[in-house]
Amino acid sequence: MLKKVLILSASSGAGHMRAAQAVEKAFLELKAADDIRNIDILEYTNPLFHKLYSKAYIDVVNNTPEIFGWLYEHYDKPWKNEHRRLAFDKLNTRPFTKMLKEYQPDIAVCTHFLPAEIISWLKGKNRTDTRQAIVVTDFDLHAFWLCHYFEHYFVAIDETRAHLVALGIPSNKITVSGIPIDPVFSKPQDKKYLRKLYKLEEDIPTILVSAGGFGVGPVEKIIQSLLKMKNKAQIIVICGRNEELKNKVDQLVKKTSTGQTVRFQSVGYTDQMDAFMSVSDLILGKTGGLTTSEALAKGLAFIIVDPIPGQEQRNADHLLEEGVAIKCNNWPILAYKVDNLLNNSEKLIAMQNKARQLSRPQAAFKIVETLISVFYQGHLQNS
Repeated sequence: MLKKVLILSASSGAGHMRAAQAVEKAFLELKAADDIRNIDILEYTNPLFHKLYSKAYIDVVNNTPEIFGWLYEHYDKPWKNEHRRLAFDKLNTRPFTKMLKEYQPDIAVCTHFLPAEIISWLKGKNRTDTRQAIVVTDFDLHAFWLCHYFEHYFVAIDETRAHLVALGIPSNKITVSGIPIDPVFSKPQDKKYLRKLYKLEEDIPTILVSAGGFGVGPVEKIIQSLLKMKNKAQIIVICGRNEELKNKVDQLVKKTSTGQTVRFQSVGYTDQMDAFMSVSDLILGKTGGLTTSEALAKGLAFIIVDPIPGQEQRNADHLLEEGVAIKCNNWPILAYKVDNLLNNSEKLIAMQNKARQLSRPQAAFKIVETLISVFYQGHLQNS
């Protein structure tokens, strides 16, 4: 058992936080540490940096996603730009450095690259001996995740492991764990009971539209397009913390006629995503690392629409390559694409089965068990 564990994330996108919570739950269920702290590193920065860092992601994704995509590609240059980035981050994370020195954890588990690179820099300067594990929360690897000083990497798939090895990371310091998701997603649910609970019809296809925890993406366009479907369907729209989006969805749904073949149900921020995925047959929308991993665990087929350039686009590529997704590139034919898939039950079932095969619902436990094993075997050595 470890004495002190520090789990670190950043509230720029909900996925990093959910991954941190999953790792924390695994530590607690396995009783693997005496003391566990799960911290948003942005709470240990100056207020302006905190506001800009967390708000910038949402604003850019909602308003100018093409700029986000350009930045993502521009800075995806392994082992370059790190000095400029670190110079900026070090100025704004001094409270975090102070907290790390006072707490002195046995190990820090980072589900975001910001704390990982700060700890790596401190280790390189011999200002901390804190061991750190880095948990990559997308299927692909961006250069921001690369650190010189660390003890272990956890990645989603074999391809990402191969990528790290090609960049010089020792293979014995990489574990293919999957992306950590809440343990609840590994537990079977009674679909019939849940559909009755949520006032859904038992024998009609159910589509989950997810805008992520912060409610980003073209949800209104998706609804307008799905109104043209010929198949009967019930559609659950998850709006996240975006109350403005939920109000718009509610107003849009009210305007639809009662004779429509599809009916909608809007949901704001919820901690019941496991239940909503359990009642669904397929998921449409965002391909963030956490949402994707959760949906795979529930055996959902994917319909990808307008992924955010950058990590979501790369996640989408992996789903398409593995045969668990189809993609719609043109809004006018979204209803056609969905109808076509629903009419091909053999293909839909094959995609759902493949999703289950690809899923790693026990990823959080794999991470904790690996850390305990490696820690006690004495293999955690500085790079």
